[in-house]
Amino acid sequence: MDEPLILITGATGFVGTALCDALSKQGFRIRRAVRAGRQASLANVSPIGDISKEADWRQALQEVSVVIHLAARTHVLDDRSADPLAEYRNVNVQGTTALAQRAAASGARRLVFLSSIKVNGESTRTTPFSENDTPAPEDAYGLSKLEAEQALGEIAKTTGLETVILRPPLVYGPQVKGNFLRMLGAIARGLPMPLASIDNQRSLIYVGNLVDAIMTCIDAPAAAGKTYLVSDGEDISTPALIGKLAHAMGKSPRLLPCPPALLTLGASMLGRQAAAARLTGSLQIDSARIRRELGWQPRYTLDEGLGATAQWYHQSQI
Repeated sequence: MDEPLILITGATGFVGTALCDALSKQGFRIRRAVRAGRQASLANVSPIGDISKEADWRQALQEVSVVIHLAARTHVLDDRSADPLAEYRNVNVQGTTALAQRAAASGARRLVFLSSIKVNGESTRTTPFSENDTPAPEDAYGLSKLEAEQALGEIAKTTGLETVILRPPLVYGPQVKGNFLRMLGAIARGLPMPLASIDNQRSLIYVGNLVDAIMTCIDAPAAAGKTYLVSDGEDISTPALIGKLAHAMGKSPRLLPCPPALLTLGASMLGRQAAAARLTGSLQIDSARIRRELGWQPRYTLDEGLGATAQWYHQSQI
């Protein structure tokens, strides 16, 4: 009997590329949903165009048993859109709803949805976030992810489509982009960073661990209808993170002391409050439920993940 066919949206992205590689190596049958014009060099693709309520999923979903929905309008710092929430909703809520409805109508049995810890909120103080917390998104992106989760819940009730929701924190690893990539560049160039006085704790997840968690959710019976928070399980402060990355890159971290309040004030004056909050604040995740219910454990330690990321960065600069 053939393996079930799995449709992956966002297949050419950071997480999607790693997931497709891992699924292919383990013999899964996959189909990549991609934007038109980006499929020339890939096998088993189905061009979709932009993901919205108008997207036509009929061909992509033929014979598909499981959908892994990674594609999204991702979080954008300093979003300049006239109506950011409307932009996020168009893709993350309406696009997800349309895909799930069509998937159910096409006979798919399960949809795994990559959400975000931003559904829970932006920071923690004394208690890590868990699945039992009342959602408290603080920006348009987080709200759109929550609304997508709620829409999936309603579709599951009325159609029988099994939905599984994963909420990761910051994802890092080879091919990482955004602020993490900029941090790697700053360390490589030996730039001084006034972050030595920060005393925080952040949960992260290595892309290899996230891919493994997603793959666990493809078949696990206990995952149906569940929401899981996932992380490496090893929280770390911003200065310690920079120190570990620098060590892995063969560099000395140039960390300078500076009161966090002064950093926050300076960032506020520059309109960079959100970026400063991610460097100075804490965001911790309790990922005990997925370990307990699905038997999932991170395959890679924090040090292994950071080492692989540093190695990739070094090789990409050669």
